[in-house]
Amino acid sequence: MNEAAEKVIELPQESFSRASDRAMPAVVEPGQANPMAMLAMAVKQGMSLETIKELRALQKEYEADEARKAYNSAFAAFKADAVKIIKNRTVDAGPLSGKKYAELFQVVNALTPTLSKHGLSASWSITKDEKDWLEVTCTLKHALGHSDCVAMGGPPDTGGAKSPIQARASTVSYLERYTLKAICGVSEQGDDKDGADEKEKVEPDAEGKKALEACGSMASLADAWKALTKEQRLTLAGVKSECKDRIQEADREAS
Repeated sequence: MNEAAEKVIELPQESFSRASDRAMPAVVEPGQANPMAMLAMAVKQGMSLETIKELRALQKEYEADEARKAYNSAFAAFKADAVKIIKNRTVDAGPLSGKKYAELFQVVNALTPTLSKHGLSASWSITKDEKDWLEVTCTLKHALGHSDCVAMGGPPDTGGAKSPIQARASTVSYLERYTLKAICGVSEQGDDKDGADEKEKVEPDAEGKKALEACGSMASLADAWKALTKEQRLTLAGVKSECKDRIQEADREAS
């Protein structure tokens, strides 16, 4: 056989390796199979800026998806804890007199510890501040960055003897309370029953009730109400409203 024909041309192995390196990143270990690991490998191997940008965009999508899944898992765990919000205040005037509700601080204090336990936090922002309309947005955010929000709006609360700034503050507080409950998917005990739940009814204070029912004028009713303790008033808002209606009806008949 021709000696020249028997010669085998051997190219350096590294020339093949470098071509392969330029074509694709080195193998990524299973535990590192994420866009960030691929991005780090691409930078190390000197890949093109366009490829690096594509990997970076992929990394952002990956992180957003992981954050969303973490948020959903945390929210499900939060709901499993079944937070209870207890109504702590009774309306003592107006058409809703006698109705109980939970003040904003009561809602916040009930929810915050459990939200924090699962890496969640709530915050508000005033997203619309116009003369005759206010809008508040409540945002629920997870520690990894995913968030969800609920918005609600309404006019300034001009009822009672409120100053313009008090009217706006009252509306903001109301909107904060309801958007927080909405984003967390919770309600106050008996929230949808308008006081019809027999378990929540409180018997009126007997002594205070007797004092109010003995009043024959608005002035005497006001004095009797002032003389009551805070605890008595909490049970007598409905009685006061009934006495007020009775006195006003008697005054109309007398005139």
